[in-house]
Amino acid sequence: MTQGFVNVNGARLWYEESGVADGHAVTFVHAGICDHRQWDTQMAAFGAKYRVIRFDMRGFGQSDLPAGPASLSDDLGGLLAALHVERSVVIGCSMGGSAAIDFTLKQPDRVAALVTVGAGMSGGPQELGPGEEEIIAEIEAAEQAGDVERLNDAELRLWVVGPNRTPEQVAPGVRALMAEMNGANIQRAAEWEQAQPQPLDPPAAERLSEIHVPTLVIVGSDDTFNVRKTADLLAAGIAGARKVVMAGLTHVPNMERPDEFNQITLDFLAPIW
Repeated sequence: MTQGFVNVNGARLWYEESGVADGHAVTFVHAGICDHRQWDTQMAAFGAKYRVIRFDMRGFGQSDLPAGPASLSDDLGGLLAALHVERSVVIGCSMGGSAAIDFTLKQPDRVAALVTVGAGMSGGPQELGPGEEEIIAEIEAAEQAGDVERLNDAELRLWVVGPNRTPEQVAPGVRALMAEMNGANIQRAAEWEQAQPQPLDPPAAERLSEIHVPTLVIVGSDDTFNVRKTADLLAAGIAGARKVVMAGLTHVPNMERPDEFNQITLDFLAPIW
């Protein structure tokens, strides 16, 4: 295992790689409510066959968030270049999924396969489903009050528990780690005020037909309405994409049922990479 920092596009990014040193690369990109620890239960399983890489996106975990232009998809490309990775499978969740999609559009020759997990999508839909409006209102009220604990609880209610489940349906270890990761991210929210996000133009939602790499779209059946709709659009818009719905799960299915997630993904990759 190797851990360290690389300078990418003006930011100091923390990364870790392990597994088969001379194997094909698989790179994991975490969600906006997580950091690199989202993929704790994937590293050994994928590392048995692949060179596995995970990192903290700028503004998360141990990585910097300097003032100025910020493109998470460009950071992904810069990280892989710094690690001398010419091509990689890219597995991204939520915000990390959006970055993975944008990177695939920008540099398709560097992506062996794309796996999205409850992904966002630049230019994608912004809609609420039943029960979600009340939780969003709670999130906004907590933000206005500056109540970090209340905000963390509300965000976990939306993304981890979901409006159709109870907290007891999520394993205590998953709830605890999610609360720790998301709580740390909330504490850094002010740093994002100095960043200047650089959106993909035109956005991914208008360019899905340009993606021609093997693509797997994974989504939890109880994820937010918007995420489930995005998964439908990805599966319909990317030629040959395969969609898998993990029943009874929300935004981080890889953490809740890692063995099932690993098997689904490894089986998809086996004939490809």
